[in-house]
Amino acid sequence: MLVRIVKLSFHEEHIPTFLAQFEQMKSHIRNSPGNRLLELYQDAQNPGIFFTYSYWDDETALNQYRQSALFDEIWTFTKKLFNDKPEAWSVNKLVSLQ
Repeated sequence: MLVRIVKLSFHEEHIPTFLAQFEQMKSHIRNSPGNRLLELYQDAQNPGIFFTYSYWDDETALNQYRQSALFDEIWTFTKKLFNDKPEAWSVNKLVSLQ
């Protein structure tokens, strides 16, 4: 399983717009082939910083999503709201304790 972590930074006035768009698109992302989990986090100290965590079957599934019309639509809209360059990491989950 591949875990994708993306850090997104927004101008404060754009936070409601981002959250509304995420609400509208989250089920489409989650139902993309190979996606197993989608989570959104907001930084406790800086409300303009968000993180998405998504679990993918493998890198191929993630790349297929990133090359999809859905991703293009979401990214074209979202990138206009940023106040800093997004950062992303693909990591392999080694341990998870419940």
